[in-house]
Amino acid sequence: MIDPLHSLAFSIQANPGIYALLLGSGVSRSARIPTGWEITLDLVRKLAEVSDESTIADPILWYREKYGKEPDYSELLDALAKTPSERQQLLRSYLEPSEEERAEGIKAPTAAHRAIASLAAKGYVRVIITTNFDRLMETALVDAGIVSTVLSSLDQIHGAMPLIHTRCCLFKVHGDYLDTRIRNTHTELESYPSEFNILLDRILDEFGLITCGWSAEWDPALRNAIERSASRRFSYFWALRGEPSISAMRLIEHRRAQTIPIADADNFFSELNRLVDALDQFSRPHPLSTGAAVVSLKSYLADPIHRIRLADLISGEVDRVRETTAGAMFAVQGGPDPDSQTFTARVHAYEAACGTLIAMAAAGGYWIERWHYATWMNALARLATRRNENGTIYWLDLQVYPACLLFYTLGIGSIEAGEHGLMFLGEMFRTPIHREHRKDIVAVEQLPAFCLFDEGSRPARLLEGMDRRQTPLNDWLHNLLTPQFRGIIPSDSRFSYAFDKLEILAALSYSHHVKDSLAFGHWTPPGRYVFRYEDRTRIIESIRDSLSTHKNNSPYVKSSIFGQTFDECIVELDKFIEWISTLKGRRL
Repeated sequence: MIDPLHSLAFSIQANPGIYALLLGSGVSRSARIPTGWEITLDLVRKLAEVSDESTIADPILWYREKYGKEPDYSELLDALAKTPSERQQLLRSYLEPSEEERAEGIKAPTAAHRAIASLAAKGYVRVIITTNFDRLMETALVDAGIVSTVLSSLDQIHGAMPLIHTRCCLFKVHGDYLDTRIRNTHTELESYPSEFNILLDRILDEFGLITCGWSAEWDPALRNAIERSASRRFSYFWALRGEPSISAMRLIEHRRAQTIPIADADNFFSELNRLVDALDQFSRPHPLSTGAAVVSLKSYLADPIHRIRLADLISGEVDRVRETTAGAMFAVQGGPDPDSQTFTARVHAYEAACGTLIAMAAAGGYWIERWHYATWMNALARLATRRNENGTIYWLDLQVYPACLLFYTLGIGSIEAGEHGLMFLGEMFRTPIHREHRKDIVAVEQLPAFCLFDEGSRPARLLEGMDRRQTPLNDWLHNLLTPQFRGIIPSDSRFSYAFDKLEILAALSYSHHVKDSLAFGHWTPPGRYVFRYEDRTRIIESIRDSLSTHKNNSPYVKSSIFGQTFDECIVELDKFIEWISTLKGRRL
């Protein structure tokens, strides 16, 4: 049977940010922050002392005999400190270190707090619910470089950013010990303000939950929140030290939680952090594995006898990309439109998944032969087919980003390959792309950067550093792919020239393929070339020279990239030049 801790580590690593934590006083135990029961015992001793009975051997027995009932934390606190301010002052000594304690590292963040902060810093934990008043979790997060959004009062919740916009949210449901509005007594813990309940309900619905250090005995309002949560979209794990309380057992059964036996919170979270790190390193493509894939590819490219091996190698890598990008972190349904942070993070995740394939495509495009065409076109068509048609529009469009990456990488390599590369470009641009419930199109209609999103360049301006760019995704791809070609293309300026030429040829091809449906007039996908006059002029002149010199034998005619005859190509080229002239001073 799989160790539940291993199951949890796999779930966290595969679904960053999906799990919220629910932390009780047990997490602060090794910091020598007393639990509620230990504070209760100490309060009984203090009560006995003011009753001139300070020599009692068993405070619980003394209380039971004197008052005829078991000591209760809430009742004692309510009896000894009548107002919230008085209770706050009474609790300070239990939660703040003295000078001696500070020197000994007592009442400081524990190994558990540090491990949780490490998981948060790496993006695996974004929401933490805690019943603790202390500030050990905040301190650990700050030490890990995270300024968390702390919610412990109504005014903080009213002014809080939505969870999706926060890097890490710490929800202190019982308040902070430096705030007089802390919840301590039984009456205070029976119910939460409606704003607290709304936020709790949302967290428990949208996130999985990992509970540790919480007995569930003293917190009826929090128990009620978990009991009314009907969501089962993500798992519930409960780390237990010993046997669960009756209240905890009821919640475990209600949520069908998977229990994890632990020695203590420090060992549990430290080991969890270690396992997630190990899985992360294992899941990351090792440079040697990418290098080995490229070496294998090159060995297959030279001889058609390796046709099947080449197809299997490329198809297998496409399978891996599709499988990786089918995970929960690439979900397209639910939530508001993405912000810059979440959009950029998802784009990076797609790029990481495609790393090996892109390295292979750079070599594949440069060394292209006719017998390779079908394999690469099949890969492009598979990646360009969207899996879902319902969800957040930006996420739906971004499903095709791996195909866009492959389109540009193969295209730039083919541009650099010369005349026979142009022949492949013509075929690649015409690759059929299936669209469910819509008319099928060809690759050049969907995969240029400006065509990827239904809203043009607007979504791509969410990319970090691209908010003021005229061609944000084009610029992003240029910067991303430049290093991939440094072993193939002799200089970065030559790479920029090849990039611009690919986009110009794609624009000409787009116009050629969709001209009959452009009732509103001529349009073609703009790119970086719009603002790069010198390279654009050189590229257009070289195309015109080839057409004028070779007529119908020009590689631009033979490849049918933007026309099947000399006259047709000249017409398309002239229309393109005229269209470019209309863009001066316009925002794309």
